[in-house]
Amino acid sequence: MFVFLLTYSYLCTRVSENPMHPTDVTRHDEGGESVTTMFMRKPQLIIKTMYLDKAKKEEIFGQYGKATTDTGSAEAQIALFTYRIKHLTEHLKENHKDHVTARSLTMMVGHRRKLLKYLYNKDINRYRAIIKALGLRK
Repeated sequence: MFVFLLTYSYLCTRVSENPMHPTDVTRHDEGGESVTTMFMRKPQLIIKTMYLDKAKKEEIFGQYGKATTDTGSAEAQIALFTYRIKHLTEHLKENHKDHVTARSLTMMVGHRRKLLKYLYNKDINRYRAIIKALGLRK
């Protein structure tokens, strides 16, 4: 336990002293001799934003469902799947070798088709309304 605390304390001080990672670079000067210099790489800050945040979901559920908290109705789920399918379709146009996303897209289309079939068998008027609102069948 004592050794762990010393090691943890030592690592914390080492990281706080030098937060950037050192990198060696070898180059050749005018005389042909190789000179190794050490420089510090700047840490990269990568910020990813989600394409579907909570506010967008509430907007979709409010527009196609009964309320903003109505996440379980077939219409709301179909609208959410449609939004996600459109996003993934655009992603695959740029990244055509992303096979995992292509499989996910195929699975989502199948799930949406099952929900539409359920709605068709349950209530044809609700089915026609959601098809018209989303513009799925042309």
